Amino acid sequence: MEKLNRRSFLQSAVLSGGGFMLSFSYFSSFASSGNTSKAGSGTLHEINGFVKITSDNIIQIMSPNPEGGQGVKTSMPMIVAEELDVDWKQVQVIQADLDTKHFTRQYIGGSQAIHQGWMPLRQAGATARRMLMEAAAKQWQVPVEEVSTSLGILHHKKSGKSAKYGDFAGLAAQINIPQNTPLKSVKDFSIIGKSKPNVDLQKIVTGQPVFGIDTQVKGMLYAMIVHPPAFGLELKSIINDSSVRKMRGIKDIFPIQVFKDGYEKSFFDTLSFNQVVAIVGNSTWEVMQAKKALQVEWQETKGYTQNRNMLGRKTVENIPAGLENTSQHIAQMAAKKEQIATVRRKDGDVEAAFKQAAKIIEKTYYGPYLAHNCMEPMNFFADVKADSANLSGPLQKPELTEQSLSARIGLPLDKINVKMTRLGGGFGKRSYAHWMIEAALISQKVQTPIKLQYTREDDMTSGVYRSTYSATYKAGLDAQNNLIAFHVKAGGIPESPLYPNRFPAGAVDHYLAEEWTIDSNITVGSFRAPRSNFMAAAEQSFLDEVAELAGKDPIDFRLELLQRAAEKPVGKNNEYEPERYAGVLKLVQEKSNWKNIKSTKKVGVSAYFCHDSYAANVIELEMKDGMPVIQKVHSAIDCGIVINPTGARNMVEGGVVDGIGTALFGKMIIEQGVPQHKNLDTYRMIRMNEAPKAMNIHFVKNEIDPSGMGEPAYPPVFAALANALYKATGKRHYTQPFIDNL
Repeated sequence: MEKLNRRSFLQSAVLSGGGFMLSFSYFSSFASSGNTSKAGSGTLHEINGFVKITSDNIIQIMSPNPEGGQGVKTSMPMIVAEELDVDWKQVQVIQADLDTKHFTRQYIGGSQAIHQGWMPLRQAGATARRMLMEAAAKQWQVPVEEVSTSLGILHHKKSGKSAKYGDFAGLAAQINIPQNTPLKSVKDFSIIGKSKPNVDLQKIVTGQPVFGIDTQVKGMLYAMIVHPPAFGLELKSIINDSSVRKMRGIKDIFPIQVFKDGYEKSFFDTLSFNQVVAIVGNSTWEVMQAKKALQVEWQETKGYTQNRNMLGRKTVENIPAGLENTSQHIAQMAAKKEQIATVRRKDGDVEAAFKQAAKIIEKTYYGPYLAHNCMEPMNFFADVKADSANLSGPLQKPELTEQSLSARIGLPLDKINVKMTRLGGGFGKRSYAHWMIEAALISQKVQTPIKLQYTREDDMTSGVYRSTYSATYKAGLDAQNNLIAFHVKAGGIPESPLYPNRFPAGAVDHYLAEEWTIDSNITVGSFRAPRSNFMAAAEQSFLDEVAELAGKDPIDFRLELLQRAAEKPVGKNNEYEPERYAGVLKLVQEKSNWKNIKSTKKVGVSAYFCHDSYAANVIELEMKDGMPVIQKVHSAIDCGIVINPTGARNMVEGGVVDGIGTALFGKMIIEQGVPQHKNLDTYRMIRMNEAPKAMNIHFVKNEIDPSGMGEPAYPPVFAALANALYKATGKRHYTQPFIDNL
């Protein structure tokens, strides 16, 4: 274990790729003084940056990262509490504000919260426990090795002495940081692996203010923004602001520029419209009426380039002019299929293998832009003064956004305080929190606390969508129906979804992966399981067709390939572990009774690896009045040790329902730069009566360190549904959403 001292920073690795990352430096707050205040009943003593204990034995565990519904505000403190050896009933979970002195990278995303925080969280709890033991040993004048703990109680069995943690919290806070603190054995866990209710559950169901949209501050004003109605347009002039200012409750109307000209944007400084019009008034309703009355003149933008710093990787992005269309995009992507692309991986001689193949199959798949549609529209509170700024709201990347805000409003980081609220949905959208900067600029301009509120239409038409993608797959079989050649050529607008080193790479002698991109002025960003959500759908749908062409059961076909990858892998840098991948397929095969139901029911299967975890789904459905009725979904997940089974199950169930809804209905159409779906009356979402009638969730039991859980169950759902629909209708689905082709 890493040696610790007062200046130690236990940090998880930086996660990029999907756009999300998470890490902590739990021990950066350790100090020899440690005691946050004078001793006394109820006084909090900071044992380390993550654990505080009162003298009357109340244990507070700080949750430094945002909570977006994935349950980390419950599961991460459970890890600390396990190693701290306390009764979970004693624990109070406290949402920490953004605090770069005590924590680093207070982010959520990429399903990395537990994966990256596992060891630092355990070490934080174990070290705090050790400090309490040393404090007791010092007071009792006994060897620390003779002190034990149980449920928040310190014991010295030889003398019969015992005391609550709170009795020694003040003294423990002054103990030097112990080195090489041992961790519990997995078999001794008493909290991890046991279901615990969400710590915010009561607040949510009783309507207590936990979300950003709930923020109310005495004397604050309300603000909304008006952005261009189409991508490719920019602000020219405000026509009737003088008359609208006279409307009841309206305080001010003015344009704001979110980022200054020439600013080098970071990874998450993504926004569609840099100039917007702000309207400020006494109430949301009054501002909404003014927004409807305001007339703004827009003009077409010119093409431009922008510098980006993508977590240390410098890039220059090309943003073309023009009013784009979905039909134009489809034609552009079809043309790219026939053009030379960039090779990302090549094993063997693919061209020669296809010439020798006895059977060849080739199919092209398409996925549209997707909107996030968080239940809580974007919002943020800001109170910016000349020498300080206080902000509050829901966002996924507070530390990076705070850095961008500091540069924009001209205040140093130590003068900015950001309070993190619970997210009413994130799914990647709240990584791009330019509305936080908008709120700050508005407050700075009017010199008053304000709450910026987006309407649903603002949210859905302001971009940062899931990219639109296309992928062409080609496979060749020999005379014995063995897969001997595989080619994938994938791309998107404006990014490629390709993962060149994922299955079936490593399982085929002759393998080629290529990619292409097309520039666009429509902004895109992270969407639940970035890029995997499309690639899993296309790849796993295609593999079903290849299995059918080979005359093989679709699960057996995949298992054959995975056995090859395990026993005699092809190439290097294969991302997945074949044994674990095969494990979820075998588990879902067993639990769904696949060998029996495949001949009597309309079923489809799919499996995928992403975010360091493995997921497989079997979907059973029936067709009724031309629409699928999902009878049952079987899911098998390997995410290592499951911290909170109830929370993990909730994430899988949510991912399954979300995946079915998106596959069936999700699409954002663009015409002359204008998003055609501005609210949920036209952007179709899954309804409660369309959710699966039953879901059976199974986790692979092992002692592997935990990996991602928020996203891995989502991508394979698309193809499992497509493959089941094929069994029910005889029609394959190559274009999303499936509803368009039923």
